[in-house]
Amino acid sequence: MNAEAKVRTIPVELAGQRLDQALAKLFPEYSRSRLKAWLLDGAIVVDGDSPRPRDPVHGGETVTLQAEPEVSVTAEPEAIALDVVHEDESLIVINKPVGLVVHPGAGNSRGTLMNGLLHHAPELDELPRAGIVHRLDKDTSGLLLIARTLIAHTSLVRQLADREISRFYRAVCNGVLTGGGTIDAPIGRHRVDRKRMCVRDDGKPAVTHYTVLERFAGHTYIRVQLDTGRTHQIRVHFAHRRHALVGDPVYGGRLALPKGAGDQLIMTLRRFRRQALHATRLEFTHPETGKALSFEAAPPDDFANLLAVLREDSQ
Repeated sequence: MNAEAKVRTIPVELAGQRLDQALAKLFPEYSRSRLKAWLLDGAIVVDGDSPRPRDPVHGGETVTLQAEPEVSVTAEPEAIALDVVHEDESLIVINKPVGLVVHPGAGNSRGTLMNGLLHHAPELDELPRAGIVHRLDKDTSGLLLIARTLIAHTSLVRQLADREISRFYRAVCNGVLTGGGTIDAPIGRHRVDRKRMCVRDDGKPAVTHYTVLERFAGHTYIRVQLDTGRTHQIRVHFAHRRHALVGDPVYGGRLALPKGAGDQLIMTLRRFRRQALHATRLEFTHPETGKALSFEAAPPDDFANLLAVLREDSQ
């Protein structure tokens, strides 16, 4: 793709501001960090010159932005079946199945969602992380949001940072919760096991809201909403409260079987070897039209079967 040239004039009312501050107001479709990088690389010129980010503006200057596409993806395109819930020129919403890794990594260079997205929409190779705005763990199913343009990516990342994207989950946890509530506990990397996260005083702020949907003999079906998006946040928070998610291989501990559980429930719980967590709903503002959007995806068959067996056993 060729570079896209944009020419704009700095308004007089911005006189006296730093150039990087003025550019953020002149090109709100791009992040400040990206604009600063372009300025330092010479992709932005002001009246034919290349000033510093901290230089003041006077108003009336002509700014030319030669926006070079970002080639930041090294994954190879692969023909992977994707469950596309919504797609337009600006974004894609995917219903990710259990077992699909989102980003390539050590031991997972192929067969990931990113590989499939690059085959489905080749233009994504010009965006950071192929336009993937947030992530889900390998064995967590549900809705994922992908930007298709740089403008959409900047807008959606900003919405996520400003907590303007609402993400709702369904989960089944061990134990019987008496009611809904909020878990406000900072999360950081485990000091010994670097693959795990944990609640720790010096961690990053993490807030999880939850509502009880259904109670069983020894488990609870819950609706969860995230305020923040820390790694493994829901799994860590409920494990910290001693209500780990059913099947969680990392934070779940020993298999919890309710007293008097029937053979069918015992077999189902023993065979459910992934966290019972599904991203069921997304709400956000369309980055181009400004329209409020919402999408839903029902939990997969294994999750639905777990609920059915829990209900039957509780009768």
